[in-house]
Amino acid sequence: MRVAINAWFWDDLTAGSGQYTRRLVEHLAAVEPDLELLLVAPQGQGFQCSRFAPHVSRITQPGAGNLGKVWFEQVTFPRACRRLSADVAHVPYWAPPLHPSIPTVVTIHDLIPLLLREYRGGPLVRFYTALVSATAQNAALALTDSEASRRDILTHLHLPPERVRAIPLATDARYYPEPEPEDAAIRARHGLSDRYVLYLGGFDVRKNVSTVLATYRWAGPAIGKECPLVIAGRLPERDTAFAPDPRRLAREQGVDESFVHFVSPVDETDKPALYRGAVAFIFPSRYEGFGLPPLEALACGTPVVGSDVASVPEVVGNAGVLLPPDDAEGMAGALIQLAIDEEFRAEMNRRALAQAARFSWERAAQETLAAYRVVVRQV
Repeated sequence: MRVAINAWFWDDLTAGSGQYTRRLVEHLAAVEPDLELLLVAPQGQGFQCSRFAPHVSRITQPGAGNLGKVWFEQVTFPRACRRLSADVAHVPYWAPPLHPSIPTVVTIHDLIPLLLREYRGGPLVRFYTALVSATAQNAALALTDSEASRRDILTHLHLPPERVRAIPLATDARYYPEPEPEDAAIRARHGLSDRYVLYLGGFDVRKNVSTVLATYRWAGPAIGKECPLVIAGRLPERDTAFAPDPRRLAREQGVDESFVHFVSPVDETDKPALYRGAVAFIFPSRYEGFGLPPLEALACGTPVVGSDVASVPEVVGNAGVLLPPDDAEGMAGALIQLAIDEEFRAEMNRRALAQAARFSWERAAQETLAAYRVVVRQV
């Protein structure tokens, strides 16, 4: 079977779509050696993927800028699929062609720009969202990362249920519980203590960092000195309503500054050491199509205290304490218990590893391959 993959984001590993495309291609090549994967990307992509050969053919097509991206998605990619005589096309992000030249699978990770007002952007962004909402109707099959996102797609894009499949994501192999010799040095370089509660992620408004900080209005007096709150990630360049500066939020909420430590930025290679050293990971996000940070924490054996909305319960399962996103006091109570109750924390550590083991890229690749085969049989 020949599968043409839109590889627009191949070189952008800061984007979730780029990470998803890389991991999926890698594991598809591993689970099905006879699968021929054809990467179609704009001119100039690096294509550092020699370890996938001979299963991957590297093909470049012109395309640059916002208009070039739309042209690539709607014209260049479907033309390339036809010219390559591919059996099925896969667009690993929400941008399938309006007029596909061959049966096309699209991965819709989430509907954030459609559902959340703060993310709708200006006229061009809204036009693009309307375009891809329309083009999704012509996909042979839509994949998504969680049952929560699948429900959103059925409700808001009105696709038939049989044409939408939830295939969970997984973590990178570097997230595991066994400490590495350099872990202590990495944490020391970031100025971290031996025990802390960790938030690691973005600062846009849906991440709800305000509640993260509010937990230490209650938890701080009880555990803040020996187990401070660590806020890690690249802080916003400007303090805006869309991405509020957490330092200002901490001051406004009256959180004792001695209870909070800011770490910015954090290299990808340092993240496992930060997860492994944490007593708990806090994640009160208001909306996630999947939510990789809590799964990364679980894979490192760290329990999660977070929100009970969207896809977070699917990812965390019983390996954490999940509450309404604004229940800072309840989350503070859970953090205090994890910090002081060794038996409870040990049980949650065990559950974290068991829950993380349910997710794998091998499984995601196998289920994606099954989706390709369904689409090809329908032709």
